[in-house]
Amino acid sequence: MSSKSSPTEKVATRAAKAAELRREQERAEKRRRMLMIGGVALLFVVIIAGAIVVTILSKKDVSAPAAGKSDYGVTIGDADAPHEVIIYEDFVCPFCGELEKKTHEELAALADDGKVFVDYRPFDLLSGNVGDYPIRAANAFAVVLDASGPEVAKKMHDLLYENQPDETGPFPSDDDLVDLAVEAGAKESDVRDGIENLSMEDWVTGATKAAEDANVHSTPTVLLDGEEMTGFSSVDDMADQLLEKVS
Repeated sequence: MSSKSSPTEKVATRAAKAAELRREQERAEKRRRMLMIGGVALLFVVIIAGAIVVTILSKKDVSAPAAGKSDYGVTIGDADAPHEVIIYEDFVCPFCGELEKKTHEELAALADDGKVFVDYRPFDLLSGNVGDYPIRAANAFAVVLDASGPEVAKKMHDLLYENQPDETGPFPSDDDLVDLAVEAGAKESDVRDGIENLSMEDWVTGATKAAEDANVHSTPTVLLDGEEMTGFSSVDDMADQLLEKVS
């Protein structure tokens, strides 16, 4: 009897080897997929953990002088009110503008009712990104505060937000800022030179340094009763939470 395989047996052997090869390829592909999934999952965990560590390491507690105790700002309300609010802001910051739009009338009314003492602290955060307007606007506010007092300065503050430019400009001219100061109640002769020549630029520099010393690095930064407000999903949400807590 011949030991050679028959054609049928050869076909069957080749089929069996091909099937085993396919199974091995499938097992290898499965291992590859599992390794890839595991690698992606591990990378995701590393990224999330890294983000948490960076957040924790970079988080700095804001430690600011109490409302009414800073040399840089304007206050409304009674210092003995049950709540105090401090708002660090930049006059070109769109989120500051949104917060102002959502809260200024309500906070003014609550201040009048003796429920809250509010300290607005403008400084220069964004001039490195948009040019000198944040400095010129804060200077104009400080000129009005120095020349015409806090009541007129608060009106100037509000008008700067009512006429807030886009971050990309065009920005109000010095003449525009003088007009706003006069609209707020200042005498043109008292403020024009200071606005045009940045006579209170040192005040702006001091306000910015004071914000940095307080660990304020974004705007708006809002402190309620000495604690920085966190846990909000948007400026609208921040405004709603703030007004609810001081009402």
